[in-house]
Amino acid sequence: MTDMMSKISEGLERAFASQGFAEPSVEDLRDAAGVSLRTLYKYTPSRAEMVLAALENRHQRYTTRVFDNLPKEPEKALDAFLSRIGEWMETETSHGCLFHAAVAADPGSLPLRQLLEHHKYEVAKRAAAATGRFGAETELLVIIEGLTQTWPLRGEAAVKAAKRLSHALRSPSS
Repeated sequence: MTDMMSKISEGLERAFASQGFAEPSVEDLRDAAGVSLRTLYKYTPSRAEMVLAALENRHQRYTTRVFDNLPKEPEKALDAFLSRIGEWMETETSHGCLFHAAVAADPGSLPLRQLLEHHKYEVAKRAAAATGRFGAETELLVIIEGLTQTWPLRGEAAVKAAKRLSHALRSPSS
């Protein structure tokens, strides 16, 4: 990704995360990206591509923040990434998953659905790898999704509950 595309994607992500997908005008998105309208359309020729660029940026930021440099010990890695998800929710998106919100805003978009599936697949795969719970990707994803949806209501209590549930989960292959 070029520096300009990164700058645009970061600004678009911030705009959509704070205002939703229907609210910001093209001028709002241009301002958030910090570029001219011409440059915005050069890199993201349609609103749909703006949303995809924002979500691709979100995916990279989320997976880096949640999964990079985890402890090597599986149980400590489990606690660490669930705590990081709680921190992400507190600082980045206290209203739930931006990927699900994007699909809800445009349910007929195949590229959005594919990006949602890719993001969730990657999260589940990385969670299983970090914790040694191979074969339990779906179970881990259910716990992570539950944490993401419950955090706005319960905050840190949701993180603690996700940890308890996750520790009770063993790899189907064990």
